[in-house]
Amino acid sequence: MTDELVGELIDTVAWVLIVDGRILCARPRGKDVFYIPGGKREAGESDEQTLRREITEELTVALVPETVEPVGVYEAVDGGARVRMSCYRADYRGTLAASSEIAELAWFGFGDRPLVPPVDQLLFDELHAAGHLAR
Repeated sequence: MTDELVGELIDTVAWVLIVDGRILCARPRGKDVFYIPGGKREAGESDEQTLRREITEELTVALVPETVEPVGVYEAVDGGARVRMSCYRADYRGTLAASSEIAELAWFGFGDRPLVPPVDQLLFDELHAAGHLAR
């Protein structure tokens, strides 16, 4: 599929949290698919502002600003739209918990790759190849 045939660009940011070779994923209420936590920016927000707001809204924790560092930017076509996901690592304060907009949290290994969207699968591939994501 060429860029001319792809619809809108969905520009998102995501938080990469890996513990013991597994990455944190979240399933929003009303959806069947899991995503890397994060979301779309609001007007005028930077990546870091979007990331911090979304993670607080979804997971009830606060990211530590001075620890935010880029992981990579990934793009894939999903359902006729081009999705760009800018990923970041960061430490956090608080206890991870699903907010009212999140139905379920899960820790995924590379074998769970089919359960996430195409753009998330690119991140899984890279993390697994680098030895960060367990089978």
